[in-house]
Amino acid sequence: MLRHAEPVMGTVFSIAVRDPGPGTREALRRIADRLHRIDAVFSPYRPESDISRLDRGELALAGCDPEVGTVLDACREVAAETDGYFTERPGGRLDPSGWVKGWAVEEAARLLRAAGARQFCVNGGGDVQTCGGPWRIGVAHPGRPGALAAVLGGSDLAIATSGTAERGAHVLDPHTGRPAEGLASLTLVGAPGTGIARTDAWATAAFAMGPDRALAWAARRPGVEALAVLPDGTKRWTPGLPGHLPPAGPADWQLATAR
Repeated sequence: MLRHAEPVMGTVFSIAVRDPGPGTREALRRIADRLHRIDAVFSPYRPESDISRLDRGELALAGCDPEVGTVLDACREVAAETDGYFTERPGGRLDPSGWVKGWAVEEAARLLRAAGARQFCVNGGGDVQTCGGPWRIGVAHPGRPGALAAVLGGSDLAIATSGTAERGAHVLDPHTGRPAEGLASLTLVGAPGTGIARTDAWATAAFAMGPDRALAWAARRPGVEALAVLPDGTKRWTPGLPGHLPPAGPADWQLATAR
């Protein structure tokens, strides 16, 4: 197993490759460069980023990195898919991070595949994309530090968690502008082929919906499963989630609550 950790985007991207080959280390170098480039363009915390300058009106969309328009289009697609519970302007400020972090994980996975890897896991601050498998993913309990709410397993997984454990009540309901209530965490397992970018954005939107609406919404999407943890520790899930519960045993990878 070859492991690499890259601090970027205010978190750590962790990569584990079970089948490293001659090109794997070079791929890891390219991944690090790609992640830092994405951060430089899209970080809302960097005043010189394209996103910050676009938000302030100092830069037109046509003058931005071409990927900015692509990302904003993706954010609007997710908004339509989630009845407006996802937005690229949470709190009124341009911030597509709800798409960008998962997309960055996908970019890392793409570069690993291009290098020939077929058995790997990429974890970007709680957004997990696996290739091959099976893999076992631990879902951190939002109310019990160091404990797991569940262990999920399978091959070619996309798993994302949105919650309050790391940053408090930071997810806003776009319809009210107020912090979302009713959930401590919401974990989505993406449908096969969906990818972690969309799964992560959906998890953010579903968290804003609250438990009843979120579980009903997830249950209507083919192949998507959800695990909800309520503030009192109660767990609720979609009917197909037990299919992702492997036999008891230690997790290969810890999935932290999304930051």
